[in-house]
Amino acid sequence: MKLNTKLISLAAAGLMAFSCTNVESQPIKNNPQWVKQAMETVEQHTKNMLPRVLESKQTPRSIERGLRPSRDWTSGFYPGTMWYLYEYTQDNFWKENAETVTEFLVEEQYNTDDHDVGFRVYCSYGNGYLLTQNPEYKKVVIQAAKSLSTRFNEKTQTIQSWSARKSRDWKFPVIIDNMMNLELLFEASKLSGDNHFADVSVKHANQTMKYHYREDYSCPHVVDYDPETGEFRRMDWNNGFCDPKVAAWSRGQSWGLYGYTLMFRETKDKKYLDFAEKIAEFLLNHPNMPEDMVPYWDYSCPKIPTMRDASAGAIMGSALLELSTYSKKNGEKYFEAGEKILKSLASENYLAKPGTNGDFAIMHTTGNYMGGSEVNGTLSYADYYFTEGLCRYLKLINNQPLFKD
Repeated sequence: MKLNTKLISLAAAGLMAFSCTNVESQPIKNNPQWVKQAMETVEQHTKNMLPRVLESKQTPRSIERGLRPSRDWTSGFYPGTMWYLYEYTQDNFWKENAETVTEFLVEEQYNTDDHDVGFRVYCSYGNGYLLTQNPEYKKVVIQAAKSLSTRFNEKTQTIQSWSARKSRDWKFPVIIDNMMNLELLFEASKLSGDNHFADVSVKHANQTMKYHYREDYSCPHVVDYDPETGEFRRMDWNNGFCDPKVAAWSRGQSWGLYGYTLMFRETKDKKYLDFAEKIAEFLLNHPNMPEDMVPYWDYSCPKIPTMRDASAGAIMGSALLELSTYSKKNGEKYFEAGEKILKSLASENYLAKPGTNGDFAIMHTTGNYMGGSEVNGTLSYADYYFTEGLCRYLKLINNQPLFKD
């Protein structure tokens, strides 16, 4: 990809060592002031939150939900943010505290109750392993993949997200979020030499392509299968607009974009790159995409309010930056879109001043609009993917690879 020469020629705003997860540390020559300021803001919020985390041995989810035990699906994001701060600053303060908080999640490697073991363990132990090569972290990642794999059904060819629910007539519900947990399985295959984990990821991704997406490359939150026959039953909703025929829950669209981008990274199978690009085109060309590219909570609700979900923007921005490195045709367009999203999130419209916003960095996030939960509030995963996106952006403008081959 040929990046915009204006970006490459940015003046240095401080030289520091930086490593992006599993890439050797290299000096940053270009660190734009807006990125530097945003990272410093995230750092201050995370540091302000830390005493409560250490005292409670719980991690923050949102202002509304507060600090949560490791069983909460969001528990891996705060330690994951700390690992990103360590790779950005190379400051042992962040390494030592990330190690401490990551250890709060150690039992989650055995969690077989839902698919979120990927979020819990990969964002914490996975990032920690890529930065430290701690052999104990390696063991946790592999065990977590084993736990996640128990939810795979050979007939549906998918990983079950939640338990069956009579009240919703769900027999084998699979949600689009599940695409994010495939990264854990791929990493476990590389660490263990067991291709079973990668095979599960491929089967799940292929089935999701077949049944979870509409002709326009949008998707609902939930798809239900019959676990006895493997047959697709129907599309449904739990998040996003309540009509699954048209709903395009914005965070779900971002999960899918991110998921199929990582599928191409791990397999080099062009069908996943093509699919990710089609999802990207749906999003970037959507008539309801706001000018600042921080999405509303659902793209297709007939009466879209002004309610945003900045977490959807953070995930999409990070995904677009990675996708830009794979697309020969649209790479620069994806890079510029990802950059625009990050700049919007780094503005005073979305980035809270330290000491405010409950010590969360990003404002105007929406957990579940229809459910009235965490609406126009804060979400730990918005902070996590915003920080990840900034790390990726710095690597790209400094002509450094995001990942090892």
